[in-house]
Amino acid sequence: MKLLRVGPVGQEKPALLHSDGTYRDVSGIVADIAGDALLPAQIDTLRAADADSLPVLPADSRIGACVGAVGKFICIGLNYADHAAESGMEVPKEPVIFMKATSAIVGPNDTVEIPKGSEKTDWEVELGVVIGKPAKYVSEAEALDHVAGYCVINDVSERAFQLERGGQWVKGKSADTFGPTGPWLVTPDEAGDPANLGMWLEVNGKRFQDGSTKTMVFGIAELISHLSQFMSLQSGDVISTGTPPGVGFGQRPELYLKAGDEMRLGIEGLGEQHQKVVQA
Repeated sequence: MKLLRVGPVGQEKPALLHSDGTYRDVSGIVADIAGDALLPAQIDTLRAADADSLPVLPADSRIGACVGAVGKFICIGLNYADHAAESGMEVPKEPVIFMKATSAIVGPNDTVEIPKGSEKTDWEVELGVVIGKPAKYVSEAEALDHVAGYCVINDVSERAFQLERGGQWVKGKSADTFGPTGPWLVTPDEAGDPANLGMWLEVNGKRFQDGSTKTMVFGIAELISHLSQFMSLQSGDVISTGTPPGVGFGQRPELYLKAGDEMRLGIEGLGEQHQKVVQA
């Protein structure tokens, strides 16, 4: 099942993607694709709904972030060995964890703003994991039972803010619009093997990232288990699991986004994003 949220900013309606390609309104079943609506019982209720009888939403509706009211936006750094190498950093012995402000979250096709004072705004296609059943001190064997679904995330990053400003990575990761998420939240039964999904990103039609989740250092189950030792994971929390090589920071010479650029990115089975870049 593919769930999404459609409508103007702040007025998104929960929906599912019908097999005929239409958006079907599920607001009569759940208030939003958020929080308790992501618990297994609610997901089962949505799956059992007669999609043919649900109201059709306009095909030209804006698509919002596929999860609403996100409590925590957790990111994993240097989780692809080849990306660590291009960044000149060692492969970590255990997951590198940092946070991204939830105010960075936008729809998959919304405009991305280069922050004021930025000269090094970069791109990162990443597999997003959305928590369904809350997790605390879970084992790797149990970890995937806590996943509501998977999605595409562009972990937009300002490298100077991240690495040269004497602070934690969150400073370079949290600008408004730096978290395009979606288009769909794809439930595990339809998402395929999260450890073997092709992923790519293009800027102005040139492909810079062309990788696979199979080269992750730490897999999804290990990440969820590891994180749950340090914090409880709640329904609707999002984990962005790292990026393959090909980011602007790794180009020689380095290459960064500028106003007028266009990004297109996607993950196998999880849909595509398209963002235009503007100056804030």
